[in-house]
Amino acid sequence: MPGLLDNSTLLDLGDILIVAVLVYHFSLVLKKDAAVRLLIFLLLFFSCFYMAQLSGFSSTTWLLRTIFSSALIILAIIFQGDIRRAILSLGRRPVPANTQDETTETIEELVRAVGEMSKKRIGALIVIVRRLPIDHLVEVGTEIDAKVTSELLNSIFLPYSPIHDGAVIIHNGKLTKAGCLLPLSKNPDIAKSFGTRHRAALGLSELVDALVMVVSEETGNISLVHDGKIYYDLEQAEIRRMLRKSLDFMRLQTTAPAGEAAKP
Repeated sequence: MPGLLDNSTLLDLGDILIVAVLVYHFSLVLKKDAAVRLLIFLLLFFSCFYMAQLSGFSSTTWLLRTIFSSALIILAIIFQGDIRRAILSLGRRPVPANTQDETTETIEELVRAVGEMSKKRIGALIVIVRRLPIDHLVEVGTEIDAKVTSELLNSIFLPYSPIHDGAVIIHNGKLTKAGCLLPLSKNPDIAKSFGTRHRAALGLSELVDALVMVVSEETGNISLVHDGKIYYDLEQAEIRRMLRKSLDFMRLQTTAPAGEAAKP
């Protein structure tokens, strides 16, 4: 009498187990950074496909072959945000770069402003445009053309200001708009403790490379949002360091001679 689990049954169980493990790890891969996601996905896919064929796992081979036949569509869905950014970057126009002194002055005014608003628990949403344009993503807004100062930012976000609920836009060292509405993130994994400002900051950062600063009205905590990630409850020194690193690198890229890559 054959055993309860013969070789064929064990092979089928192993086959099903591999498919389950692949699906689970594939879902984890999707949460990683874009470049890492793509590399891990490709390595995992081709390794598993090769091993499945050698081992005779028909279900696993069928699954991987199905994925392969729709690979372009799947990758386009997974990396739609990154593809959108790449397309937008093709049409961007170079803008005059700020000098190092101007960049440093802007950073100090921003750090001072969010520090003061944090102490007073005044909610704020500040967008710093980098390389990719955001005009097509921003709604409403009052046109402003002013130097970035902590006094101006504080006055805009005072609770009785008519434009305090929206975001201010800073482009090339100038405050260009205020009272702007940003697209809200649809990411279901966002913590429920985050309010509309944080969701708006995430929503914009998922689409373009802008930096977004958020001051929480409830807690006074300061966050910096970039590339769909929230760096929460930051000290002023850390905010200054992150802004300087990002904006100085952008300035070096803009001012680098043609054909010469800027060093990070």
